[in-house]
Amino acid sequence: METRSGCPINQAVEAFGDRWSLLVLRDITFGGRRHFRELLAGSQEGIASNILADRLKRLVESGLLTRDDPGRGRRATYSLTEAAIQLVPVYAALGSWGLRHRETSTPLRVRAELLEEGGPPLWADFMAELRAVHLGAPAPDGPSATEQLAAAYAAAVDS
Repeated sequence: METRSGCPINQAVEAFGDRWSLLVLRDITFGGRRHFRELLAGSQEGIASNILADRLKRLVESGLLTRDDPGRGRRATYSLTEAAIQLVPVYAALGSWGLRHRETSTPLRVRAELLEEGGPPLWADFMAELRAVHLGAPAPDGPSATEQLAAAYAAAVDS
């Protein structure tokens, strides 16, 4: 895959810097959506099916997702790779920036606030949980970061 330059920022932008890729990865990372239809139906931003199909293909090709091949008539499952899991601190930084500089809605800002408050220890716990789900690593002990994020979101939606 040819790129514009070897600059680390350019390489990152080319890997996931289009309008949809980070959002697709976000929905897999934070929403637990791993199938095409779940990603399509759960898209808050209303991604079109052809765009979603293209982004999933690109993310697999760029090494940020893997796709199992379950056979004809069965739905494929997408999994994060280690490279995609290591985007959690990037999401936390983007969320913190968005909290300060953009208008956000209460239910959708709560996970960003929790990630910001929890800092690197929470990010590390969450990444360990993602490794267990997506890479088959042993599940970590202790309180679940995933449950904390889900509970914060659910409480914000209910209020």
